Amino acid sequence: MLKFEAKLFLVVGLLSICYGVVFSNPVEPLQPDTLGRITIDSARLVTINRILIIGNKRTRDQIISRELSLKTSDTVRFYKLPEILSLDKRKIYNLRLFNTVTIRSLEMSYNTIDLLVEVDERWYTWPIPIFELSDRNFNEWWQNYNHDFGRVNYGLRLEQYNCRGRNETLKLTAQFGFAQRYELSYVIPYLDKRQKQGLILNFEFGALRNLAAQTIDHKIRFLPTDSTVLFDGNPILRNSIQAQATYTYRKSFFETHSFSVGYRANDIFDQVAVYNPNYFNNTTNKQKYTMLSYTFRSEHRDVVMYPLNGYQFSAHIQKNGLGWEGEVNQWILNLTHAYHHDLKKGYNLSNFCSLYLSDPMRQPYNLLGALGYQRQIVRGYEVYVIEGPKFFVNKTTFKKKIYSSASRWENMPLEQFKHVPFAIFWKAFADFGYVQNYINYEEKNQNTRLSDKLLAGAGTGVDIVLPYDIVFRLEYTFTREATQGFFFNLKKDF
Repeated sequence: MLKFEAKLFLVVGLLSICYGVVFSNPVEPLQPDTLGRITIDSARLVTINRILIIGNKRTRDQIISRELSLKTSDTVRFYKLPEILSLDKRKIYNLRLFNTVTIRSLEMSYNTIDLLVEVDERWYTWPIPIFELSDRNFNEWWQNYNHDFGRVNYGLRLEQYNCRGRNETLKLTAQFGFAQRYELSYVIPYLDKRQKQGLILNFEFGALRNLAAQTIDHKIRFLPTDSTVLFDGNPILRNSIQAQATYTYRKSFFETHSFSVGYRANDIFDQVAVYNPNYFNNTTNKQKYTMLSYTFRSEHRDVVMYPLNGYQFSAHIQKNGLGWEGEVNQWILNLTHAYHHDLKKGYNLSNFCSLYLSDPMRQPYNLLGALGYQRQIVRGYEVYVIEGPKFFVNKTTFKKKIYSSASRWENMPLEQFKHVPFAIFWKAFADFGYVQNYINYEEKNQNTRLSDKLLAGAGTGVDIVLPYDIVFRLEYTFTREATQGFFFNLKKDF
C-alpha cells in the first residue's frame, strides 16, 4: 500500500532546499573503522578494559551493549578486532535507532584496550498525517482505478520509537476515508535482564465503506458503490476486529523465534454475500477464528533497510481456525530466502525466493493466498493479483552504484536531521514465478489466464535511497505476455 507519509515529505523537502548542506566525500557507514595502530600480530592478545558509549541521549546503554560481541574483561586476538567491531557496528546500526554508528579501540597498554562506541540518534516521534492509497500499490491505483482520489484514506498516525530508551515502539492509528481503521500496537523487544525475550501487542478495528469483494481476470473488483443504498442507509460493508499477542525469543544476535496467538472477527452485510457467495464460504455473514503461528527469522544482512551484502532466511507456519469457533480451517507455510553479494567496485547481485503453501484447497475468498502483495510479486505484474494455494517466486537484481554521499547539514537546527545520506543505484532485474490455481476457479473457468503457467518479467530501473529508510524505485518492465510499462514503488524490493 502506497504511503504518502509526512516523514517522506519532510525528508524530500529538506533535500530540495539543502543549499546549506556541506557535502563530504562519500561515506560507507558500515566499513570497518580506523582502529589506530593495528598491526598483523597473530600472537598478541588484548583485554577489554572498559566499554564507553557516547551520543545516546535517550537510548539506554544496555540496548547498545546487547549488540556487542565483546564485553568487559574479554580477551581477543588483536588482529581480529577490525572484523569483530565492523560486525558489531552493523548490528547496532540495524537497530534503526541511529543515523550513524562508530566504534573505535583506544590502546591503554600493549595488552589492554578500551572500546569507544559513538552513536548519533535519530528522530523518534512521528505524528504522521495519513494520506495514502487504499490499493496494493501505486500502479494498481493508477492503471486499474484511473487514479481516483476518492480511493484515498486520510487521518493521523502517531509512531513513537525508542520508548523509554529501550527500543520499544508505540503506534496509534486513526484512519478515515475509503477504509476506516483504528489500531494500537506496542512492541517490547526486551522483557528480561538478559534481553532475549520480547512481547508484541496489537489491537485493530476496521470499518470498510467499500470492499474488495471479488477477483475477475486477476484484478480485484470492489463492490459497486451504489449498492450501499441497500443497507438501510448504513454505508459500512464490513467490520473487523483483530487482537494478537506475539512472544519473541532472540537467543543469538541473528536468530529470532516468534510465537503468536490471535483472534479475528469479521462481519459483512448481506449484499457482499450476494455479490460473492464465497466471501465467507457460502454459509454466513460472520466469520470468527483463532490464529496460531510460529516464525523463525535468521538475519545476516549488512543494512536491513537496503542490504548490499549478506543473507536472510525466514520460515512461517500458521493455523487459522482451531475447530471450536466456526468453519475456518487453514494451514499456511511460507519460506523465504534473500541473498546479497557484493561484487566490489560498486556492483552488487541480489536474489530473493519465496515458497507459499496452504491447505485445504477450498477457502473463503478473504483467506485466499495470492501472488501480488509486497515482496511476493513478479515485477511487471504489479496490477494483477494471482491467487492460488501454492506459489513460488524468484527475483534477481544486478545493481551498480552510480552515486553515494553522506553529508551534514550544519544549518539544520535539529541534530537528528543533520546527517543526510543519499545514494542512487542503476539496476537490471529478472523475475519469474508460478501460481497453482484454486479448484473453485478452475471449475468456473475464472482467473485462469495467469495461473498454472510460468510468469516472467525483466527490466531496468533506478533506486534512490534517502534518509530514514526511504527508497524510491523507478522501474520499466517487460513481461512474458508481451506487456511493458513504467512502475513506481516505495520501499526496497526485498
